[in-house]
Amino acid sequence: MTIADRVTSLRGKVFARVNGDEGIAVVSRENGLAEFTRLYAHPAANGRSHGAGLSDLFWYWLAPGPHVHQEHLEPGPRYDEVARTTRTILASRTKPEWDALVTRCAAHVLSGRPVNRLVRLRDLMMPIWAEVYYELVFREPCPAAARDLIVGHADDVVSALKCTRLRHMRRRQRLTRYLRERLDAVPFALPQLLSRDEQAWYLQGTFFNTAVVQMSDAMAHVLLVLAERSDEQARVRSSDDHFERVVNETMRVYPLFGIAHRITTSDIDASPPIPAGSVLLFDYPTFHHADVGDTFDVSRWHGDAARTLNFIPYGISANRPCPARGVAPTGLQAATREVLRRFRLASSVAHTRSLPNRAPALLLDVTDTRKHAAALAALRLADRWADVGRSIVQLVLGSYMVWDARRKGLCRRYFAEHPEHRPRVEHRPRSAERAR
Repeated sequence: MTIADRVTSLRGKVFARVNGDEGIAVVSRENGLAEFTRLYAHPAANGRSHGAGLSDLFWYWLAPGPHVHQEHLEPGPRYDEVARTTRTILASRTKPEWDALVTRCAAHVLSGRPVNRLVRLRDLMMPIWAEVYYELVFREPCPAAARDLIVGHADDVVSALKCTRLRHMRRRQRLTRYLRERLDAVPFALPQLLSRDEQAWYLQGTFFNTAVVQMSDAMAHVLLVLAERSDEQARVRSSDDHFERVVNETMRVYPLFGIAHRITTSDIDASPPIPAGSVLLFDYPTFHHADVGDTFDVSRWHGDAARTLNFIPYGISANRPCPARGVAPTGLQAATREVLRRFRLASSVAHTRSLPNRAPALLLDVTDTRKHAAALAALRLADRWADVGRSIVQLVLGSYMVWDARRKGLCRRYFAEHPEHRPRVEHRPRSAERAR
């Protein structure tokens, strides 16, 4: 075990000590893996924030406006209207239009980018997705000032989530003010059950936080996989089918979600039974790796065997799936195609699911076929040493943020002040459960 691994393990113990033991790990239950998708899709597993201590931490990381973040709204009319608005905005572009939009934004951001440089792939991707989602929401090209606000906000959120930096709320609030001033320029009907401030927070959380962060992370994983495997770069350039398999295997080995939690609003018939008010923890990496491990192998996606894999990259359709699941593959392919048209990538760094190193890679001329062995050896060594210091930073800052989130209690205080937004929790009698 490396020093970084030991520090990571210690950080997990500190988190559990400060935040408290909470929740039922689904994969640890008897028949947990077999029941994973059934429990995830169960209509009673529809609570999201109220009743879970973990919610204070997620609301802290996602502030401002976490109470109207689509992923954290409780089931009910507000969630239904918000989800419907998100679907409307995402569906306003056909797949060919999505392809054209992402290609154009990627070309704009990458144009004139110098080669033979070390880049952080997640940082390279964020301006692209900032421009994409701005143009999607406002139906006009993204001004440079707006792009900087979006990137600054998204980078601040993801850095806090990875525990590499503390929150910078003033940076986030600058984007809130910008969106609040531009609400009337949005050519879509925004949720009427939300106030003007909440409408700005909804756009900020859904499109300029989650969408930008998740697509940038997904792209960083895909590009880092290709940077580690020069032969795959050549195959992806020539075959869309092969690219789809590479993306699938990347999302299987490095799922974007770690652990998703849901709160049960009524009893669930299982063995053993799950009472209402339970916090269910759905561990994506363990589920994805349970059947064939975490070794990267594109060949497993050939033939019918692929249908048997544990694989839910965008969640479960019956329980708050990723709203962009229909357009994300198109966007990933368009952006990757534009990157590989201009550059060749090479990397030798540690590739982990959370990518706290932001995926360092060499950005090379597309015609450069040299091995760059010395540069890659130096990059590998530098990343290992940086990981030690980064892990200590994550331990210190992460422990502080867990403590600070519990102290602030954003979720607990909100529902104490707004009981009308709590989900209804029903406890069915055991006789009724048996009769059912």
